[in-house]
Amino acid sequence: MNLLGIHLTLLIGPTIAVPAPVSLTEALASVQVTHNDTGRSGFQLTFQVGRSGPLDILDYGLLKNPLLKPFNRVILLVRFGIVPQVLMDGFITQIQLAPSNEPGASTLTITGEDVSVMMDMEEKKFPWPALDETTITLLILLSYLQYLVLPPVTVPPTSIDVPLPTQRIPAQAGTDLSYLKTLAGRFGYVFYVTPGPLPGQNLAYWGPPKRLDVPQPALSVNMGPQTNVESINFQYNALAPTMVLDTVQDTTTNLPLPVFALFSMRPPLASMPPFPFNLPNVRTSLSGVSQITLDPEERENNQGLSWPQAMARAQAKVDASTDNVVTATGELDALQYGAMLQARGIVGLRGVGFSYDGNYYVKNVTHSIRKGEYKQRFTLTREGTGSLTPFVRP
Repeated sequence: MNLLGIHLTLLIGPTIAVPAPVSLTEALASVQVTHNDTGRSGFQLTFQVGRSGPLDILDYGLLKNPLLKPFNRVILLVRFGIVPQVLMDGFITQIQLAPSNEPGASTLTITGEDVSVMMDMEEKKFPWPALDETTITLLILLSYLQYLVLPPVTVPPTSIDVPLPTQRIPAQAGTDLSYLKTLAGRFGYVFYVTPGPLPGQNLAYWGPPKRLDVPQPALSVNMGPQTNVESINFQYNALAPTMVLDTVQDTTTNLPLPVFALFSMRPPLASMPPFPFNLPNVRTSLSGVSQITLDPEERENNQGLSWPQAMARAQAKVDASTDNVVTATGELDALQYGAMLQARGIVGLRGVGFSYDGNYYVKNVTHSIRKGEYKQRFTLTREGTGSLTPFVRP
Protein backbone atom coordinates (compact mmCIF):
# COMPACT_ATOMS: atom_id res chain seq x y z
CA MET A 1 0.00 0.00 0.00
CA ASN A 2 1.53 3.33 -1.10
CA LEU A 3 0.64 6.41 0.96
CA LEU A 4 2.13 9.43 -0.83
CA GLY A 5 5.73 8.61 0.09
CA ILE A 6 4.93 6.07 2.83
CA HIS A 7 4.92 2.40 1.89
CA LEU A 8 3.18 -0.33 3.90
CA THR A 9 4.22 -3.96 3.46
CA LEU A 10 2.21 -6.93 4.73
CA LEU A 11 3.96 -10.23 5.54
CA ILE A 12 1.84 -13.21 6.54
CA GLY A 13 2.16 -16.96 6.89
CA PRO A 14 1.45 -19.99 9.12
CA THR A 15 4.98 -20.25 10.55
CA ILE A 16 7.21 -17.85 8.61
CA ALA A 17 5.64 -14.60 7.40
CA VAL A 18 6.26 -13.91 3.71
CA PRO A 19 5.05 -11.08 1.44
CA ALA A 20 1.29 -11.27 1.03
CA PRO A 21 -0.11 -12.11 -2.42
CA VAL A 22 -1.65 -9.41 -4.58
CA SER A 23 -5.17 -10.67 -3.83
CA LEU A 24 -4.68 -9.71 -0.18
CA THR A 25 -2.87 -6.40 -0.62
CA GLU A 26 -5.41 -5.13 -3.15
CA ALA A 27 -8.30 -5.99 -0.82
CA LEU A 28 -6.65 -4.39 2.24
CA ALA A 29 -8.68 -1.27 3.07
CA SER A 30 -7.24 -0.15 6.42
CA VAL A 31 -4.77 -1.05 9.15
CA GLN A 32 -4.85 -0.13 12.83
CA VAL A 33 -2.02 -0.91 15.25
CA THR A 34 -1.85 0.02 18.93
CA HIS A 35 1.33 -0.10 21.01
CA ASN A 36 1.07 0.11 24.83
CA ASP A 37 3.77 0.33 27.47
CA THR A 38 1.92 -2.23 29.60
CA GLY A 39 0.11 -5.31 28.39
CA ARG A 40 -0.12 -6.63 24.89
CA SER A 41 -0.15 -4.54 21.73
CA GLY A 42 -2.61 -5.33 18.96
CA PHE A 43 -3.44 -4.92 15.29
CA GLN A 44 -6.51 -4.95 13.08
CA LEU A 45 -6.59 -5.49 9.31
CA THR A 46 -9.78 -4.67 7.42
CA PHE A 47 -10.29 -6.20 3.96
CA GLN A 48 -13.01 -5.47 1.44
CA VAL A 49 -14.65 -8.74 0.38
CA GLY A 50 -17.20 -9.76 -2.19
CA ARG A 51 -18.65 -12.72 -4.09
CA SER A 52 -18.56 -11.98 -7.80
CA GLY A 53 -17.30 -15.06 -9.60
CA PRO A 54 -17.92 -18.80 -9.91
CA LEU A 55 -15.25 -19.49 -7.29
CA ASP A 56 -17.21 -17.41 -4.77
CA ILE A 57 -20.49 -19.32 -5.09
CA LEU A 58 -19.92 -21.30 -1.90
CA ASP A 59 -18.19 -18.64 0.20
CA TYR A 60 -16.24 -15.39 0.18
CA GLY A 61 -12.88 -15.92 -1.48
CA LEU A 62 -10.78 -14.24 1.21
CA LEU A 63 -12.59 -16.12 3.95
CA LYS A 64 -11.32 -19.36 2.40
CA ASN A 65 -7.75 -18.05 2.10
CA PRO A 66 -5.48 -20.26 4.28
CA LEU A 67 -3.29 -17.24 5.07
CA LEU A 68 -6.09 -15.63 7.08
CA LYS A 69 -6.39 -18.35 9.68
CA PRO A 70 -6.11 -18.05 13.48
CA PHE A 71 -2.56 -17.99 14.83
CA ASN A 72 -0.97 -17.28 11.47
CA ARG A 73 1.83 -14.78 11.88
CA VAL A 74 1.45 -11.20 10.63
CA ILE A 75 4.28 -8.68 10.22
CA LEU A 76 3.66 -5.09 9.12
CA LEU A 77 6.46 -2.90 7.78
CA VAL A 78 6.26 0.87 7.26
CA ARG A 79 8.84 2.63 5.13
CA PHE A 80 9.48 6.36 5.37
CA GLY A 81 11.92 6.97 2.52
CA ILE A 82 14.40 4.08 2.23
CA VAL A 83 14.64 2.18 5.52
CA PRO A 84 11.59 0.10 6.57
CA GLN A 85 10.52 -0.13 10.21
CA VAL A 86 8.63 -3.01 11.80
CA LEU A 87 5.25 -1.67 12.92
CA MET A 88 3.83 -4.97 14.26
CA ASP A 89 4.75 -8.62 14.64
CA GLY A 90 1.99 -10.81 16.01
CA PHE A 91 -0.56 -13.57 15.57
CA ILE A 92 -4.14 -13.60 14.33
CA THR A 93 -6.56 -14.20 17.20
CA GLN A 94 -10.00 -13.13 15.86
CA ILE A 95 -11.81 -13.07 12.51
CA GLN A 96 -14.95 -11.01 11.93
CA LEU A 97 -17.10 -11.02 8.77
CA ALA A 98 -19.56 -8.15 8.18
CA PRO A 99 -21.66 -8.83 5.06
CA SER A 100 -23.52 -5.91 3.53
CA ASN A 101 -26.35 -5.48 1.06
CA GLU A 102 -24.45 -2.57 -0.51
CA PRO A 103 -21.98 -3.51 -3.28
CA GLY A 104 -18.38 -3.35 -2.09
CA ALA A 105 -19.33 -2.66 1.54
CA SER A 106 -18.76 -6.16 2.96
CA THR A 107 -15.67 -6.39 5.14
CA LEU A 108 -13.48 -9.05 6.71
CA THR A 109 -11.66 -7.85 9.82
CA ILE A 110 -8.60 -9.70 11.10
CA THR A 111 -7.60 -8.92 14.70
CA GLY A 112 -4.43 -10.04 16.41
CA GLU A 113 -1.95 -9.36 19.18
CA ASP A 114 1.82 -9.13 19.41
CA VAL A 115 3.94 -12.21 20.04
CA SER A 116 3.55 -11.87 23.81
CA VAL A 117 0.10 -13.43 23.33
CA MET A 118 1.95 -16.76 23.20
CA MET A 119 3.02 -16.13 26.80
CA ASP A 120 -0.62 -15.93 27.85
CA MET A 121 -1.87 -19.29 26.55
CA GLU A 122 -1.23 -21.63 29.47
CA GLU A 123 -2.12 -21.35 33.15
CA LYS A 124 0.70 -22.61 35.33
CA LYS A 125 1.36 -23.38 38.98
CA PHE A 126 5.10 -23.44 39.40
CA PRO A 127 7.50 -22.70 42.30
CA TRP A 128 10.65 -20.60 41.87
CA PRO A 129 12.66 -21.41 45.02
CA ALA A 130 15.60 -19.19 46.03
CA LEU A 131 15.21 -16.90 42.99
CA ASP A 132 14.65 -13.14 42.89
CA GLU A 133 12.23 -11.45 40.49
CA THR A 134 14.85 -10.50 37.89
CA THR A 135 16.15 -14.06 37.58
CA ILE A 136 12.63 -15.49 37.39
CA THR A 137 11.78 -13.03 34.61
CA LEU A 138 14.86 -13.91 32.61
CA LEU A 139 14.25 -17.65 32.89
CA ILE A 140 10.64 -17.28 31.75
CA LEU A 141 11.58 -15.11 28.76
CA LEU A 142 14.37 -17.42 27.63
CA SER A 143 11.75 -20.11 27.00
CA TYR A 144 10.18 -17.88 24.31
CA LEU A 145 13.25 -17.16 22.21
CA GLN A 146 11.61 -18.81 19.18
CA TYR A 147 9.27 -15.79 19.06
CA LEU A 148 11.68 -13.15 20.31
CA VAL A 149 14.91 -14.14 18.53
CA LEU A 150 16.68 -11.28 20.33
CA PRO A 151 17.87 -11.80 23.94
CA PRO A 152 15.44 -10.21 26.42
CA VAL A 153 16.39 -7.10 28.38
CA THR A 154 15.84 -7.23 32.16
CA VAL A 155 16.85 -4.37 34.43
CA PRO A 156 17.57 -5.44 38.04
CA PRO A 157 15.89 -3.24 40.68
CA THR A 158 18.01 -1.27 43.12
CA SER A 159 16.94 -3.63 45.92
CA ILE A 160 17.34 -7.36 45.29
CA ASP A 161 16.00 -9.70 47.93
CA VAL A 162 16.74 -13.39 47.29
CA PRO A 163 14.22 -15.36 49.40
CA LEU A 164 15.42 -18.17 51.62
CA PRO A 165 13.48 -21.38 50.87
CA THR A 166 13.02 -21.92 54.60
CA GLN A 167 11.10 -18.63 54.83
CA ARG A 168 9.40 -18.06 51.49
CA ILE A 169 9.16 -19.74 48.09
CA PRO A 170 7.92 -17.54 45.22
CA ALA A 171 5.19 -19.36 43.31
CA GLN A 172 3.60 -18.64 39.96
CA ALA A 173 -0.16 -19.08 39.70
CA GLY A 174 -1.29 -18.01 36.24
CA THR A 175 0.09 -17.51 32.78
CA ASP A 176 3.67 -16.47 32.17
CA LEU A 177 2.54 -13.08 30.89
CA SER A 178 0.38 -12.30 33.91
CA TYR A 179 3.20 -13.36 36.25
CA LEU A 180 5.74 -11.20 34.40
CA LYS A 181 3.42 -8.21 34.78
CA THR A 182 2.93 -8.98 38.48
CA LEU A 183 6.69 -9.15 39.03
CA ALA A 184 7.14 -5.88 37.13
CA GLY A 185 4.45 -4.12 39.16
CA ARG A 186 6.31 -4.80 42.41
CA PHE A 187 8.97 -2.30 41.35
CA GLY A 188 6.90 0.11 39.28
CA TYR A 189 8.33 -1.56 36.17
CA VAL A 190 6.73 -2.23 32.79
CA PHE A 191 6.83 -5.32 30.63
CA TYR A 192 6.28 -5.31 26.88
CA VAL A 193 7.54 -6.77 23.62
CA THR A 194 8.78 -4.44 20.88
CA PRO A 195 8.84 -5.63 17.23
CA GLY A 196 12.01 -5.29 15.18
CA PRO A 197 14.48 -3.99 14.29
CA LEU A 198 14.33 -6.66 11.55
CA PRO A 199 11.25 -8.62 10.44
CA GLY A 200 10.79 -11.69 12.65
CA GLN A 201 12.77 -10.19 15.54
CA ASN A 202 11.24 -9.01 18.82
CA LEU A 203 12.74 -7.51 21.96
CA ALA A 204 11.19 -8.26 25.35
CA TYR A 205 11.77 -5.54 27.94
CA TRP A 206 11.25 -5.84 31.72
CA GLY A 207 12.33 -2.76 33.62
CA PRO A 208 11.50 0.86 34.51
CA PRO A 209 9.82 3.10 31.92
CA LYS A 210 12.52 4.41 29.59
CA ARG A 211 13.03 8.07 30.42
CA LEU A 212 16.68 8.46 29.45
CA ASP A 213 16.47 7.55 25.76
CA VAL A 214 17.29 10.04 23.01
CA PRO A 215 14.07 11.99 22.34
CA GLN A 216 12.21 11.35 19.11
CA PRO A 217 11.55 14.17 16.61
CA ALA A 218 9.47 16.86 18.26
CA LEU A 219 5.72 17.17 18.19
CA SER A 220 4.98 20.74 17.09
CA VAL A 221 1.84 22.80 17.76
CA ASN A 222 1.03 26.25 16.31
CA MET A 223 4.42 26.52 14.59
CA GLY A 224 3.38 27.37 11.04
CA PRO A 225 4.82 25.03 8.39
CA GLN A 226 6.57 22.97 11.10
CA THR A 227 3.25 22.07 12.76
CA ASN A 228 2.60 18.31 12.71
CA VAL A 229 0.07 17.88 15.56
CA GLU A 230 -3.54 18.21 14.43
CA SER A 231 -5.09 18.20 17.91
CA ILE A 232 -3.93 17.90 21.50
CA ASN A 233 -5.33 18.40 25.00
CA PHE A 234 -3.91 18.18 28.50
CA GLN A 235 -5.20 16.88 31.81
CA TYR A 236 -3.66 17.62 35.21
CA ASN A 237 -4.59 15.13 37.93
CA ALA A 238 -3.82 16.58 41.36
CA LEU A 239 -5.13 13.44 43.07
CA ALA A 240 -2.57 11.17 41.45
CA PRO A 241 0.58 11.61 43.58
CA THR A 242 0.79 9.40 46.65
CA MET A 243 3.30 8.86 49.42
CA VAL A 244 3.67 5.81 51.63
CA LEU A 245 4.10 5.83 55.40
CA ASP A 246 3.74 2.39 56.93
CA THR A 247 5.25 -0.36 59.02
CA VAL A 248 5.90 -3.98 58.19
CA GLN A 249 6.53 -7.02 60.34
CA ASP A 250 9.87 -7.95 58.82
CA THR A 251 10.00 -11.67 58.08
CA THR A 252 13.76 -11.79 58.62
CA THR A 253 14.02 -10.13 62.03
CA ASN A 254 10.36 -10.48 63.07
CA LEU A 255 10.45 -6.83 64.15
CA PRO A 256 8.08 -4.02 63.10
CA LEU A 257 10.10 -1.73 60.82
CA PRO A 258 9.12 1.58 59.21
CA VAL A 259 8.34 1.62 55.49
CA PHE A 260 8.24 4.93 53.65
CA ALA A 261 8.47 6.50 50.20
CA LEU A 262 7.84 10.24 49.86
CA PHE A 263 8.63 11.09 46.25
CA SER A 264 9.24 9.46 42.89
CA MET A 265 12.69 8.15 42.00
CA ARG A 266 12.01 8.29 38.25
CA PRO A 267 14.32 10.51 36.16
CA PRO A 268 12.39 13.81 36.07
CA LEU A 269 10.71 15.17 32.94
CA ALA A 270 8.99 18.21 34.53
CA SER A 271 10.40 21.12 36.51
CA MET A 272 7.36 21.48 38.80
CA PRO A 273 6.19 18.10 40.14
CA PRO A 274 3.32 18.17 42.67
CA PHE A 275 4.80 16.85 45.90
CA PRO A 276 2.13 14.97 47.87
CA PHE A 277 2.96 16.62 51.18
CA ASN A 278 2.26 20.06 49.65
CA LEU A 279 -1.24 19.06 48.56
CA PRO A 280 -4.35 19.53 50.72
CA ASN A 281 -5.43 15.95 50.07
CA VAL A 282 -2.42 14.09 51.44
CA ARG A 283 -3.06 10.46 50.57
CA THR A 284 -0.94 7.90 52.38
CA SER A 285 -0.89 4.14 52.45
CA LEU A 286 -0.98 3.09 56.09
CA SER A 287 -1.61 -0.60 55.73
CA GLY A 288 -1.51 -1.52 52.08
CA VAL A 289 2.15 -2.27 51.57
CA SER A 290 2.13 -5.48 53.57
CA GLN A 291 -1.16 -6.57 51.99
CA ILE A 292 -0.75 -6.12 48.24
CA THR A 293 0.87 -8.16 45.48
CA LEU A 294 1.76 -11.08 47.72
CA ASP A 295 2.82 -14.40 46.28
CA PRO A 296 0.06 -17.03 46.63
CA GLU A 297 1.96 -18.92 49.29
CA GLU A 298 2.66 -15.69 51.21
CA ARG A 299 -1.02 -14.80 51.24
CA GLU A 300 -1.97 -18.32 52.32
CA ASN A 301 0.57 -18.55 55.12
CA ASN A 302 0.37 -14.88 56.17
CA GLN A 303 4.13 -14.64 55.99
CA GLY A 304 4.04 -11.02 54.80
CA LEU A 305 7.06 -9.25 53.35
CA SER A 306 10.63 -8.66 54.32
CA TRP A 307 11.64 -5.05 54.91
CA PRO A 308 13.54 -4.71 51.56
CA GLN A 309 10.51 -6.09 49.71
CA ALA A 310 8.15 -3.71 51.47
CA MET A 311 10.42 -0.73 50.75
CA ALA A 312 10.66 -1.68 47.07
CA ARG A 313 6.88 -2.00 46.73
CA ALA A 314 6.28 1.25 48.56
CA GLN A 315 8.62 3.07 46.18
CA ALA A 316 6.96 1.38 43.20
CA LYS A 317 3.57 2.62 44.36
CA VAL A 318 4.82 6.19 44.66
CA ASP A 319 6.64 6.06 41.32
CA ALA A 320 3.56 4.77 39.52
CA SER A 321 1.32 7.38 41.16
CA THR A 322 3.33 10.29 39.75
CA ASP A 323 3.71 8.88 36.25
CA ASN A 324 0.34 10.19 35.09
CA VAL A 325 -0.03 13.54 36.85
CA VAL A 326 -0.01 15.27 33.45
CA THR A 327 -1.54 13.40 30.52
CA ALA A 328 -1.59 14.70 26.96
CA THR A 329 -3.69 13.05 24.27
CA GLY A 330 -3.66 14.05 20.63
CA GLU A 331 -3.36 13.11 16.98
CA LEU A 332 -0.76 13.84 14.34
CA ASP A 333 -0.41 13.36 10.61
CA ALA A 334 2.43 10.91 9.93
CA LEU A 335 3.04 12.49 6.51
CA GLN A 336 3.81 15.82 8.18
CA TYR A 337 5.66 14.21 11.09
CA GLY A 338 7.80 12.17 8.70
CA ALA A 339 8.40 9.31 11.13
CA MET A 340 6.73 6.60 13.15
CA LEU A 341 6.13 7.85 16.69
CA GLN A 342 7.33 5.11 19.02
CA ALA A 343 5.51 4.24 22.23
CA ARG A 344 7.58 3.50 25.36
CA GLY A 345 10.11 6.25 24.63
CA ILE A 346 10.65 10.00 25.03
CA VAL A 347 9.39 12.73 22.72
CA GLY A 348 9.65 16.50 22.87
CA LEU A 349 6.62 18.78 22.59
CA ARG A 350 6.83 22.46 21.60
CA GLY A 351 4.51 25.32 20.81
CA VAL A 352 2.03 25.04 23.74
CA GLY A 353 3.80 27.25 26.30
CA PHE A 354 6.19 26.69 29.21
CA SER A 355 3.75 24.77 31.41
CA TYR A 356 3.27 21.94 28.93
CA ASP A 357 6.27 22.21 26.59
CA GLY A 358 9.21 19.86 27.09
CA ASN A 359 9.84 16.14 27.07
CA TYR A 360 7.21 13.47 27.74
CA TYR A 361 7.04 9.71 28.07
CA VAL A 362 5.03 8.15 25.23
CA LYS A 363 2.61 5.78 26.94
CA ASN A 364 0.78 4.49 23.86
CA VAL A 365 0.36 5.16 20.15
CA THR A 366 -2.39 4.01 17.79
CA HIS A 367 -1.50 3.95 14.09
CA SER A 368 -4.46 4.26 11.69
CA ILE A 369 -3.53 3.66 8.05
CA ARG A 370 -5.63 3.72 4.91
CA LYS A 371 -4.94 4.71 1.32
CA GLY A 372 -3.90 8.36 1.28
CA GLU A 373 -3.97 8.73 5.08
CA TYR A 374 -1.76 7.82 8.03
CA LYS A 375 -2.79 9.17 11.44
CA GLN A 376 -1.14 8.52 14.80
CA ARG A 377 -3.11 9.00 18.03
CA PHE A 378 -0.92 9.24 21.12
CA THR A 379 -0.93 9.50 24.89
CA LEU A 380 1.95 11.29 26.62
CA THR A 381 2.57 11.41 30.37
CA ARG A 382 4.88 13.01 32.93
CA GLU A 383 4.95 13.87 36.60
CA GLY A 384 4.20 17.62 36.49
CA THR A 385 4.24 20.89 34.58
CA GLY A 386 7.12 23.06 33.38
CA SER A 387 9.81 22.19 30.87
CA LEU A 388 13.25 21.08 32.06
CA THR A 389 14.92 22.15 28.81
CA PRO A 390 14.93 25.46 26.94
CA PHE A 391 14.41 23.61 23.66
CA VAL A 392 13.57 20.13 22.45
CA ARG A 393 14.99 18.09 19.60
CA PRO A 394 13.48 19.49 16.34
